[in-house]
Amino acid sequence: MDPNNPIVSILPFVAIFALMYFLIIRPQQKRAKEHQTKIAGLKRNDTVVLSSGIIGKITRVEDAEVMVEIASGVNVRVVKGLVSEVRAKGEPAAANSTPTVS
Repeated sequence: MDPNNPIVSILPFVAIFALMYFLIIRPQQKRAKEHQTKIAGLKRNDTVVLSSGIIGKITRVEDAEVMVEIASGVNVRVVKGLVSEVRAKGEPAAANSTPTVS
């Protein structure tokens, strides 16, 4: 192989782009698609975690927004895109790490 050949000089750039695609771009697209399907499947009484960390229960679903009850009688309108996680019913919240006394 001749090092002056233009194909040989372009080959490292093609390899770097392919590596970036499979390590960065493709997984990010997959996560975005999963997030869109989660948002599309939101329904009433789902427990959700917002991007701010607030946990609440959905009381109403609209096209672009949902009403989330964050405390008894306290409802907040939230843009659907800010829902970061949908928890399954009966999924326990993380317990505080408190030492047990014997």
